[in-house]
Amino acid sequence: MRKLIAITQVTLDGVMQAPGGPEEDPRNGFTHGGWAMPFLDDALSQAIGETIAGEFDMLLGRRTYGIFAAYWPNEGDDNPIAKAFNKATKYVVTRSLDHLDWETSLHIGGDVVDEVRRLKASDGPALHIWGSSDLLQTLIAAELIDEYHIWFFPLVLGEGKRLFENGVPPRGLALVETRSTPKGVLINTYGCAGPVKTGSF
Repeated sequence: MRKLIAITQVTLDGVMQAPGGPEEDPRNGFTHGGWAMPFLDDALSQAIGETIAGEFDMLLGRRTYGIFAAYWPNEGDDNPIAKAFNKATKYVVTRSLDHLDWETSLHIGGDVVDEVRRLKASDGPALHIWGSSDLLQTLIAAELIDEYHIWFFPLVLGEGKRLFENGVPPRGLALVETRSTPKGVLINTYGCAGPVKTGSF
């Protein structure tokens, strides 16, 4: 069984939309694109390097695939992120793209939940899902995410697409690892911990 790992940059109010730049995802009038970039430092770069070390494949939604495919193939192998992403097999969930130009990219169509379940049951390395907010909602609702790598950035935006939108099933998470960067980014890893437990005073 392949582990499906969601790797997500979020603000303290849970917004994951367009961390990398203004043009990344301006849907619904979002004007704060690029909010994560001022926090990039050696510690955050090290965390990225650790995340992409070793073998992994990628599961991407159409929009995130388009952003990545327009950038990473044009970066040389001296860029460790480009080298890792270009090498990985990319499974792309889309109904609108007929041709995938990025090498080692494969199309996933049909019933997304069934297809991802089959993919997880196949042989191969862990599956990393970066960004892909719309796809993530479907996978979270189907309880297909095994592990969350959530990087919390110290700011609040008050609007934008969130990692956990209204309607996702209630679930407990277990903190596996945590650390912080000098600029205040919390790098947390969570495993799934079953149903939510409640109590009272």
